[in-house]
Amino acid sequence: MKYINKNFTIEKVKAQSLAKQFRTPIYCYSYKRLKDNINNFKKSFKSFSPLVCFAVKANANVNLIKEIRKFGLGADVVSIGELMKVLKAGINPKKIVFSGVGKTFDEISFAINKKILLINAESKSEIIQIDKIAKSKKRIVNIGIRLNPNTDAKTLSQISTGKKENKFGVDKKTFFELVKYSNKSKNIRLQCLSVHIGSQIINHLPYEKMLKIVDKIIMKANHKFEFIDLGGGMGISYKNNSKKFNYKKYNIAIKKFLINHKSKIIFEPGRSIVGNIGVLISKVIYIKENQKKNFIILDAAMNDLMRPALYGAKHQTLPVLKTTQISKKTYEFVGPICESTDKFITLKKFQKLKENDLIVICDVGAYGMSLSSNYNARPKAIEILINGSNINIIKKRQKLTDLI
Repeated sequence: MKYINKNFTIEKVKAQSLAKQFRTPIYCYSYKRLKDNINNFKKSFKSFSPLVCFAVKANANVNLIKEIRKFGLGADVVSIGELMKVLKAGINPKKIVFSGVGKTFDEISFAINKKILLINAESKSEIIQIDKIAKSKKRIVNIGIRLNPNTDAKTLSQISTGKKENKFGVDKKTFFELVKYSNKSKNIRLQCLSVHIGSQIINHLPYEKMLKIVDKIIMKANHKFEFIDLGGGMGISYKNNSKKFNYKKYNIAIKKFLINHKSKIIFEPGRSIVGNIGVLISKVIYIKENQKKNFIILDAAMNDLMRPALYGAKHQTLPVLKTTQISKKTYEFVGPICESTDKFITLKKFQKLKENDLIVICDVGAYGMSLSSNYNARPKAIEILINGSNINIIKKRQKLTDLI
């Protein structure tokens, strides 16, 4: 994704031509960047060949998951809906991990029937539920237990999952109790210790701390775990020149950990696979002048991209056509929804814009479309995958008649 002759281009396709052909807003993904991200992730840890399970919550487009499957990845799901989607996309059930704190009776039953690799349990009540269902089906079910390591990932509080005040996983004392319970059961096979400390982590040090805690827990538990699920959470750069995650140092820490523990490592990356593959193309509907700033009112809104409203996230915003004219006014990019939080970013010294101009909001491949909604009865945007000069519609634009 770059400018070619002052035109913002996704691989070999101009964003401007996409807007003319399909109308805005448009979610647009780069196949080449997806391919590079997957290959680079696998290369970073090739010395111990982990099972990489794509975190579907980041982007649940079935056609995109089909492409991800072709690279040998499995899937990490957190609902029966996500599980159905990845099965439809052709993911091997033996490469599927079911996570989440609130799995229902129906969800657990469905997962057991589909013979997935692991159900990662997060409470004693859930394990008892799995045990009962497995017994009724006369099945032995592979499970993991998610440990809460009380590790601060130093990320946003809204996406922290590894501290003791977070709802995820169990504490050390409960973990040991559940290991004993599982070992006594005839219908549960405890195969995995699972851990996940947060999202958008750009420092390897919290992971090193987490590994030291997991190491001690395994020693004390005196149980052979077939798998150690280290979750995901590796961050990406949302702005130029920002710090990047050090995969090399994380790899070294895991290799050191594996000297004492002969287990298969599972990863659940989401953002690091799809975060930077997508842009949201939007049109300027109106420019509303104010004494202090100009409101750039877009046809994309917080229902299309929730992250700025939900987390205060900032996405790089660029003009589709580059010029040399710079606005003297501060620009605040907003959507048409009736909420003051329906704004994307405030920028000074942005290129001068006029109504009907096009802009792109970058790095929306993760938690962009998957967090989108029909708030204000707005149809969801079209999704397009670009491969070279090939344009593939991977999800049609929702019609108003579908909503009404």
